[in-house]
Amino acid sequence: MAEANQVDRKRVLITGGAGFLGSHLCERFLAEGWEVICMDNLLTGDISNVEHLFADKYFHFEHRDVTEYIHVGGRLDAILHFASPASPIDYLELPIQTLKVGSLGTHKVLGLARAKGARFLLASTSECYGDPLVHPQPESYWGNVNPVGPRGVYDEAKRFAEAMTMAYHRFHGIETRIVRIFNTYGPRMRLKDGRALPAFMSQALEGDPITVFGDGSQTRSFCYVDDLVEGIYRLLHSEEVEPVNIGNPSEMTILDFAKKIVELTGSRSEITFEALPEDDPKVRQPDITKAKERLGWEPKVDLETGLRRTFEYFQARLSAG
Repeated sequence: MAEANQVDRKRVLITGGAGFLGSHLCERFLAEGWEVICMDNLLTGDISNVEHLFADKYFHFEHRDVTEYIHVGGRLDAILHFASPASPIDYLELPIQTLKVGSLGTHKVLGLARAKGARFLLASTSECYGDPLVHPQPESYWGNVNPVGPRGVYDEAKRFAEAMTMAYHRFHGIETRIVRIFNTYGPRMRLKDGRALPAFMSQALEGDPITVFGDGSQTRSFCYVDDLVEGIYRLLHSEEVEPVNIGNPSEMTILDFAKKIVELTGSRSEITFEALPEDDPKVRQPDITKAKERLGWEPKVDLETGLRRTFEYFQARLSAG
């Protein structure tokens, strides 16, 4: 019976599986009874995010770069392509690698999906909308992206990845899914990854000034990681081929968000202001009508609960040095 169960067990490849989002997806698929192959070159991922899974015989880690030739033995039922630098610090320091993983990496993984007959899910981003002129942003909006600006390496890499994914779907008949991920937070974010939440929390916990760019009036919408993972899991099992926004539509200014972090942490840090980075979006809020209608999904974790869980994680990380 055990052998039959093992044969029937579905297999998924998660690229970027040692990253913030990838590691949570590895956990979810294991919990759902899948065999998980986690592939990561550890450029921005961290092996500590998944080392607690090594004891599970249905979890496998492969240290590989998806921009090079990749091979996975045996069948694959699904591939989730999450390999990519994802924070401003990362993709500004690694512009070529970011473009390569969005283009060459996506091409390699789609080729693998075709060879295996696997369903392919692309991790895209709200950055496809750039500095939006439509608010909130529906999937039908084509975006306002500066292709030659410093953020363009990430924005255009993801836009190209979406185009290639749809080309493989239309030309080769591959089963594909595209998730446009809005700002997500939770345990396993890197303290120094440059995004607002880890930056504010690490500064507050260490007693440093909290740095807000611009006047803080720009808005973001923050989704807790468990909600995001649920949306992705539902999207994979849906019949929706076109891109789907997954994010929390509860919008707030960055300044208000910084104040909330100060209050949560009990920090005495002062809020300071610096120049707004080039092409930084002024607003960001997902229209999740499609996710509600096609997936039956909407976020469940409120901001206070999610921030408290994340704060406890960061406290533990700082205490551990």
